[in-house]
Amino acid sequence: MSDAQALDTHRLHRLLEAGRTLMSELQLETVLDRLLGIATELTGAQYAAIGVLNADRSGLARFITRGVDPETHRAIGDLPHGRGVLGALIQDPRPLRLHRVSDDPRSYGFPAGHPPMGTFLGVPVLVRGEAWGNLYLTEKEGDEDFDESDEAAAVILADWAAIAVENARLYESVAARGAEAERALRSFEATSAISKAIGAETDLGRILELIVKRARALVGARSVVVLVPEGDELVVAAGAGQVSRDEPARIPLASSTSGDVLRDLRTRRIDDVEGALRVNSDRLGVPDAATALLVPMVYRQEALGVLAAFDRLTDEPAFSEDDQRLLEAVATSAATAVAIARSVETQRLRKSLEAAEAERRRWARELHDDTLQALGGLKVVLSSALRTGDESALRTAVEAAVEETGSQIAGLRALITELRPAALDDLGVAPALASLVQRMSAIHGVDVALDVVLGEEDGRLVDEVETAVYRVVQEALTNVGKHAAAQHATVTITTVNGHVRVEVADDGAGFDPAVPAAGFGI
Repeated sequence: MSDAQALDTHRLHRLLEAGRTLMSELQLETVLDRLLGIATELTGAQYAAIGVLNADRSGLARFITRGVDPETHRAIGDLPHGRGVLGALIQDPRPLRLHRVSDDPRSYGFPAGHPPMGTFLGVPVLVRGEAWGNLYLTEKEGDEDFDESDEAAAVILADWAAIAVENARLYESVAARGAEAERALRSFEATSAISKAIGAETDLGRILELIVKRARALVGARSVVVLVPEGDELVVAAGAGQVSRDEPARIPLASSTSGDVLRDLRTRRIDDVEGALRVNSDRLGVPDAATALLVPMVYRQEALGVLAAFDRLTDEPAFSEDDQRLLEAVATSAATAVAIARSVETQRLRKSLEAAEAERRRWARELHDDTLQALGGLKVVLSSALRTGDESALRTAVEAAVEETGSQIAGLRALITELRPAALDDLGVAPALASLVQRMSAIHGVDVALDVVLGEEDGRLVDEVETAVYRVVQEALTNVGKHAAAQHATVTITTVNGHVRVEVADDGAGFDPAVPAAGFGI
């Protein structure tokens, strides 16, 4: 199951917030403390810990916990060194879930004074593809096992943590480097700003645009593009600087250096584009390029694209090792944000498909229960009249059929209007709602007042928003007419700070939320 399927919308947005929170911190200890707090919140774990690996990655150099009080710490004594189940994650850095940690054959058991721990979830924290440490979670609330959703959330959180840890380590290194501190600190702050700016977005197109613009400013490049795989080609999905945008640029995956970077997950610095890029730079929309820096955008060992910078705007046209490190940090942040944005888009698409399917089922019921039943009745009446051979009976049946056909035509017209009123396309949501209110008032005998203040020059919204607003009001008024026993209702539509507010109120009988009605609910 993918992360998009395993995570709900609330957790995805909370993970975006967590990314911005972790990216805002420059001190490693603060990053780790916040990481443990967010991890327990997202998974419902009672205890959380970060184990930091030693230099040769054979055990734990540090062990930071949350949920264990100081007195218990003293009773436990020496902290873990990375053996038993904890050591399993060190040897094989992949997510691990256990129903009861003590039942695992690798378990060493717990020391005296250690609080009881049953359920277990562990995920590795990989910095630049190498194990840096592990996130451990135990004792999920409600005595439940950690599930796939918990694991997916912990893995994404560990990816954010890896970026934040790397940023914090860069910052600490900057502070110790003396003469290079000013330039490195400025670069780090720019990288952090990129991470936070990207983390605040869920629209994929906007994220790619932010990536290329911020990356270009960070390394001082003439041009920056993002290439994403599409079949057996790489396609330029976004560009900044001196980039031709006449048509989407495409290059082959198999016979290009950019394709090698995507396949090998390895950065390439190129001092001779003409000789080493293996495709003409014109095809990427960056003609006459001399030097390049190609960085893979990798999320959980999956290559999502290539971030490519061309020609530095300085006296030194070639990209340096510092430029490479900076662009790699940008690419890491960008890949995580792109992966989450794709998860959000996938979930939105699924919700949209579910809504469309529900709408189709609704209209199928309407046609079956009303129109088809009426047409079937007409067939029976006319067939009976034909069999009698009585001209008078046949005329009566035909007259009844004509009347009923007219009624059904009117019903179908009303159905089509409800499905997609012409006024919604031609005039906008306000006139369409005015017609809807009139129809609902006539059908249900409820006096409905409408107030639409959109704050737009032409009174129009985006098509999808107009449709959503219309459907919400339509369904709400239908419920008022069927269930509320109301005499008056009000519909108010306003726009505030780029958001649309829809309010439907009535003076009906209401209900007690504590006593659910059979067959109905909110």
